[in-house]
Amino acid sequence: MESILVVEDDKTIAMGIEYSLKQEGFDTHICHNVKDAQKVIDERDFALVILDISLPDGDGFELCRLVRAKGDTPIIFLTVYDDEVNVVMGLDMGADDYITKPFRVRELVSRIKSVFRRYKKGSKTSGKIKIGDITIHPAQAKVYRKDYEIALTPIEYKLLLTLAHNKGRVLSRNRLLEDIWDVAGDFVNDNTLTVYIKRLREKIEENPQHPTIIKTVRGLGYKVDD
Repeated sequence: MESILVVEDDKTIAMGIEYSLKQEGFDTHICHNVKDAQKVIDERDFALVILDISLPDGDGFELCRLVRAKGDTPIIFLTVYDDEVNVVMGLDMGADDYITKPFRVRELVSRIKSVFRRYKKGSKTSGKIKIGDITIHPAQAKVYRKDYEIALTPIEYKLLLTLAHNKGRVLSRNRLLEDIWDVAGDFVNDNTLTVYIKRLREKIEENPQHPTIIKTVRGLGYKVDD
C-alpha cells in the first residue's frame, strides 16, 4: 500500500482528502502544520506528499525543500493562490503538480495517479539519451554537455526529457504542457512554457539565439532531431 502525506491546515478539507485516498487504497497520514509535518518527514518515507502552501506556522515551500533534501518523492501543492509567480516558484522547487482551491477531490485523485504513472514510466528508462553533444542520464536525472553537468530545475529537466523521448516528432505546446503538468489549468499558459523553453535553451544551447537542439516549428510547436 502506497503511503501519502497530506499537510493541510483546513481540517474539513483534510478529512475529505483522507477519506477519498483511503477509499482508493492509499495509506494516508495527515498533518495540519509545518512543525508536525517536519517531524513526520524526518521520521518516515512517503510515496507522495501533498502540501498546502499557506500554513499557520510557515508555508509549504519550506516543507518542499525538506522533502527534496531527502530525495525525489513526488510533490503536489494545494493553494488558494492562483497567480503565476507562486506556480512557477513551486514547480521550480521541484513540485510535480499544482492544484488551486477549491477543487474536486476526484480531480486530486486523478492527478495523484498521473504523477505515479509518470514516475513509474521514468524509472523504467535507464539508458542514456544523446542529443548532439547533450547526454541525458534518466536513471540519475542528470544532464551533461560533453563532460560538464548542466544544472536544470525539475521542470526544465522534465521538459527536456519529454522532447528527448519524442526525438524527430513535433510536439505542440498543449502536448508539452499536458505531459509536464498533466493539467491545463489557468495558471499554465503559453507564456509560462515560453519562459521554460527560453531558460532551457540558455543552459543547453551553444547559441540560444540560434538553437540547434530544441527547434521551433513555427505554428506547430517544438522538436529535437534524431
